[in-house]
Amino acid sequence: MNLKYNWYDIGGDVVKDNEVYLIKDNKTLNNLVLSSTTLYRDQSTTGHRHPGQEEVYVFVQGRGHMIVGDEDSEPFTVSQGDYVLIPDGAFHKVINSGDMNLIFNCIFDGKRSH
Repeated sequence: MNLKYNWYDIGGDVVKDNEVYLIKDNKTLNNLVLSSTTLYRDQSTTGHRHPGQEEVYVFVQGRGHMIVGDEDSEPFTVSQGDYVLIPDGAFHKVINSGDMNLIFNCIFDGKRSH
């Protein structure tokens, strides 16, 4: 069983692949999922919340904006090297406003689905 990965290759399986993004999930652990999202240029995630769940986003490549909190919260800039903590049940959305694909990894409780 491989337990070592890097920013650009988290292993796992493709769970979504469309014109907006490519998402891979590594479900090696029993309780946590390591997920990687490549958000294509000029795209954004739909924005959602997970009641009872916290998440950590790690930005690997690119530049964009993120909203965390309420849906009308002010977006803030995110770029390579940033970590964003998402509190329990907080709305969150990522917007790729840069000139390249925006890649971020996420760690979340494996008992829930996307």
